[in-house]
Amino acid sequence: MTSTQALMYDPNATYEVESTDVEYRREGDTVWLARVHRPVGAGPFPTLLDVHGGAWANGDRLMNESSDLGMARSGLVVAAIDFRTSLAAPHPAAQEDINYAIRWLKLHASEFGGTAESLGAAGWSSGGHQVMLAAMRPEQYGALPLEGDAGVDASLAYVIMGWPVIDPLSRYRLAQGRDNEPLMANHLRYFGSEEGMTEASPPHILQRGEPVLMPPTLLVQGALDESLPRMMAEEFAEAYSLAGGVIELAKYPGAPHGFLREPGPASDRALALIKSFIARNI
Repeated sequence: MTSTQALMYDPNATYEVESTDVEYRREGDTVWLARVHRPVGAGPFPTLLDVHGGAWANGDRLMNESSDLGMARSGLVVAAIDFRTSLAAPHPAAQEDINYAIRWLKLHASEFGGTAESLGAAGWSSGGHQVMLAAMRPEQYGALPLEGDAGVDASLAYVIMGWPVIDPLSRYRLAQGRDNEPLMANHLRYFGSEEGMTEASPPHILQRGEPVLMPPTLLVQGALDESLPRMMAEEFAEAYSLAGGVIELAKYPGAPHGFLREPGPASDRALALIKSFIARNI
C-alpha cells in the first residue's frame, strides 16, 4: 500500500460505522478505554484522536459522540479516549495519558482499518487546550512507556480545537470576576496555581518564545460562547500565526459553548469545515 493510497479521504463520502470500546492503557487494576469508531470498508482510513472536555475534571470518551460519529461516517477512524482527570491526578497526568494515546493509536491504527500516517487530534473545551499542548510539546509528556513502541513518536499532523480553553489563566480570571468558585477550583485542582496555568498555557508558551511544534490548526467556536473570555480565540490565532503556525479560525453566529453537540445549521457548517480541513491536511 503506497502512502498516496493510504491517505485517500473524501470528506463528502458516507460510510456505515462500527463502534467498539478498546482498552488502550492499564495500570494495575485500572483500565483506560478508547471508543473507536471505524468506517465499514476496505481502508486504510485516516485516523483521528478525540480528547473530551469538562474543565479538566469531568466528562468521558462519550461526551462528543455525535461529532465523532459524524466524522467517522466520512471515512475516518476516530478514537475517543478516557484519561486521568484532575479528580484522579493533577497536571501533567492527563497530558501523559494523551501523549501515550497518540503513540498507542499510531501503533495500533491498522487494527481498526486506519493508518498512522498524518494522524491528527481534536479536542473540545479543556480538551482543546490539552491537544494543543500535546501537539506543541510531543516529547515533554512522554513519561509512560508504550509496549512495542518501535520508535513511535507523539507528533500530530494537525489539530482541531472546539471552543478551547486555550489560555487557562485568562479563563480563571473570568471565573474570578464572576465569583464562580467551582470553576476556579477546577482550574486550581488541575494546574495547582496561577503559575501552573501560565506554564501550561499555549499563548504564554508562544509569548515566552519556547521552541515548540506548530502543526496546522483549526479553531471553531460559537460567537455566543459566554464560557470563554471574548477575543481569547482571536488573540491565540494571531499569536500562533505570528510565531509561524498556520491556523484557521471559524466563529458561528448564535452558537454557544459546545454547540457542535446539538444539531443545527451551525453544527452542520462546522462539521463540514472540520472534514474539509482534515482533507486539506493529510
